[in-house]
Amino acid sequence: MLGHPGPGAVPLRGDEAPGTDGTGALAGQTVVLRPTEPRHVGEFLQVLQHPEVARWWAGYDLERVRRELLGPHCYAVEAYRATVGLIMFHEEEDPDHRHAGIDVALHPDAQGQGFGADAVRTLARYLFDVRGHHRIVIDPAATNERAIRSYERVGFRPVGVLREYERGADGTWHDGLLMDLLPGDL
Repeated sequence: MLGHPGPGAVPLRGDEAPGTDGTGALAGQTVVLRPTEPRHVGEFLQVLQHPEVARWWAGYDLERVRRELLGPHCYAVEAYRATVGLIMFHEEEDPDHRHAGIDVALHPDAQGQGFGADAVRTLARYLFDVRGHHRIVIDPAATNERAIRSYERVGFRPVGVLREYERGADGTWHDGLLMDLLPGDL
């Protein structure tokens, strides 16, 4: 049922902000972002422990998923009414530096179908139009070419390389690519 949001989600039309209906769900063109619930813990763990995802999202176990990925800043990414990943945001509230950041992870079976770009675009619209941010950042591993191409399709632009930015699953430090998005880029 591609393109048909799950129950309780309001579909987007054109460039308007994602709708909510009291459930907090945000509807994109092909995905629904649903606020996290305890039922998502096992689904998130399955995504994050897949070897193709764990190389970018190392160290997640049941307790860490519960502690870090349940809450008002994290959503389950649903396609065909199934959870295919997760997306979250953080906010800098200082009025002189106000912006938000996004992180996203999709199960490999859901990659390459536009779900990630739609999820990022949907959350970005919400962060711009509803939460009032003027800039959004995302920071994939500098070698994660698939993610970088997806973010560029949304409108993100490279800002610079963050040297030895994050520790990988192998214990060594890896570079990150800082990318940002302004409302006019979306």
